[in-house]
Amino acid sequence: MIHIDDFDIEHTVHSGQPLNFYSDFESKNGESKIIYPTERGVMLVMCKSKGRRSVISYDYFGDYTQTSAQREVIRRFGLSHDMPAIYSAIDTDKFMHSAVSKLHGMRVTANPAWETTLSFLVSQFNNIKRIRLIMKRLIDRFGDEIAVDGRIMKKFPSHHKIANASIDELMKCNTGFRAKYIKGVAKAWEEFDHSRLYEMDYDKAKELLMELDGVGDKVADCILLMGYEKLEAFPIDVWIKRLVEREYLRKEVNISYMHMFAQRKWGSYAGYANQYIFEFGRRK
Repeated sequence: MIHIDDFDIEHTVHSGQPLNFYSDFESKNGESKIIYPTERGVMLVMCKSKGRRSVISYDYFGDYTQTSAQREVIRRFGLSHDMPAIYSAIDTDKFMHSAVSKLHGMRVTANPAWETTLSFLVSQFNNIKRIRLIMKRLIDRFGDEIAVDGRIMKKFPSHHKIANASIDELMKCNTGFRAKYIKGVAKAWEEFDHSRLYEMDYDKAKELLMELDGVGDKVADCILLMGYEKLEAFPIDVWIKRLVEREYLRKEVNISYMHMFAQRKWGSYAGYANQYIFEFGRRK
């Protein structure tokens, strides 16, 4: 079991992060349960909350040990993040204070790089309902089978499986125009040597990611923030641009200016500020 403060699993899962794209989540009376596939197997995570204190337990299926499963849960849900320091850094204005108060305990998740990349390639020009549909179809069609409590589920599909799929097969999962980018990035994944991005600084990592066909500014930042834990990344879509312009800048600006503003205002935790702005604005 893991005992932790300042963690709200429901806010975290429902805030437009990859887990919401392909997990099954339920919550009632302060008890939550989420089951989600990985390339290694399937994770079942339970969370009981009382006030700002949460108790997390978990079960695992597939290629996990007790140690690796615990490491998965801690990293996946951002449980090692120093929330008092993060709140101190970002909770510096009226709008953000309202967001933090409303969404206290929401964490930025850290998902495996390939899971994150596929998720945000699918997310382009899409809404969460359709993203979930496409991701679940990709997992069902290309994921390996695994037995979970007497039933058969699917693991998260490897980049090999996606790379070897035809465009037609990918299109049958409702990927649309995204199919060619999904297949292209999957084929380039090994040669791309994605693992080196963990050690690179944010700017260089983003530059390299954007060399992949289909990965633009916003998708690159989403991948860096939620796949590589580059917490300074600030993904900008139409929604974020509108909110930051309205609540902070009081004028229209270009993407480059907004990135500079975010780095000056929130620095190494700009990604956390981004998530709170996005989710609070969406709920309002």
